[in-house]
Amino acid sequence: MRSFTLSALVVSVTLGLSLLAVAAGPAPKPAPSRAAAGPYTMADFERVPKIDAHVHLHNADPAFVQSARRLNFKLLTINVDYPDFPPLDDQQRVALSLKQAFPATIAWAVSFSSDRSDQPGWLEETRARVDAGLAQGAVGVKVWKNIGMSLRNSQGELVMIDDARFSPLLDDFARRGIAMLGHQGEPHNCWLPLDQMTVNNDREYFKAHPQYHMALHPEMPSWEAQMAARDRMLAAHPELRFIGMHMASLERNVDELADFLDRFPQANVDLAARIGQLQAQSQKDREKVRRFIVKYQDRLMYGTDLAQAPDQSGAALLKEMVPFWRMHWRYFNTADRFKVADLDAPVQGLALPREVVDKLYHRNAERIYAGGWGARP
Repeated sequence: MRSFTLSALVVSVTLGLSLLAVAAGPAPKPAPSRAAAGPYTMADFERVPKIDAHVHLHNADPAFVQSARRLNFKLLTINVDYPDFPPLDDQQRVALSLKQAFPATIAWAVSFSSDRSDQPGWLEETRARVDAGLAQGAVGVKVWKNIGMSLRNSQGELVMIDDARFSPLLDDFARRGIAMLGHQGEPHNCWLPLDQMTVNNDREYFKAHPQYHMALHPEMPSWEAQMAARDRMLAAHPELRFIGMHMASLERNVDELADFLDRFPQANVDLAARIGQLQAQSQKDREKVRRFIVKYQDRLMYGTDLAQAPDQSGAALLKEMVPFWRMHWRYFNTADRFKVADLDAPVQGLALPREVVDKLYHRNAERIYAGGWGARP
């Protein structure tokens, strides 16, 4: 889980001026007609409704949400049991504060700690926490990769997501139609040497964080073992509403992700923090990636995984995020050839049909997280 940094961007003076305009400018123009011929353009960016369905907001400063709303963005802020983030109770307070202030712009997902999952009372406490979050408007429950990559049993063995201790909780989710936002494993690059990784972002991150670079830790489960445990869990709970975070950690190959979606018809995925891997594949076979998105247009959601530090202002976060949002829009909507930070060579945009972009950018999230930004259908 990594936040975006300005060191990865080249921000022009023109962009700086445009950010000031966003902060003080008028409400966005109405979205162009979906019936209009041809893909959306860069001129449509501010007018088309959009949802960033994977963010982590840790500061109740309204400036970022206000500016995102002017850009026609809604947001899903996700609580995570991640040690580098604020405690879960603090994350939840921020989410609820923003939800109360911006009920039509902010949705949120609750989470829980797995640290005491082998102790008496954990299941009841976790059920109570989830129920309280749902009662306060949470659209789902985040289950993080610490299950499988750091949580250990009394014998010191790693506990995987298909462990029997989690079955009663997952049974509850399936029976009640509660969405599980699942982040299992890591990108496949995590298990490769640095010089074999496919995107610069992973290469830079794992070089700076060798403790998380699984190629250096052969004692840890393989990527294949992580995916197999996740798939066993889904097979055991076929009615579970599962959203695979980060392309379900199958970002390396759209054929593998297609197979996953075919095997688990209840599953959907977001693209958060893995669009660079899509771009790397489209450098090799643009039409293959384009066909995949068109075929699975009802199962994919746009997201970034932006992570706000508790002391980061909304204005600073906006300055960091707008170039990423615009770059992603350019990739999905135009046929431009341009440079991106994740790759050394230019990538060509996919120029997706408008109806596909509308699903990717907001209609699927509105359906999958029904009621998150307004009344349930």
